[in-house]
Amino acid sequence: MACIVIRRNVTLNSVIFRSSGQDLTTTGTYIEMLSRLLAPVLLALAVRGRIKR
Repeated sequence: MACIVIRRNVTLNSVIFRSSGQDLTTTGTYIEMLSRLLAPVLLALAVRGRIKR
């Protein structure tokens, strides 16, 4: 089971996200993925808010 999680994590990290070069804990990895997904959304909302004014 752990091998599947590690393999999936490495594949996801190497395909979608650039590697930070550090070994992170499982929680840290999920926080990094969440922040990389939310950053563009928050930026788009900020730009949208500025344009609508």
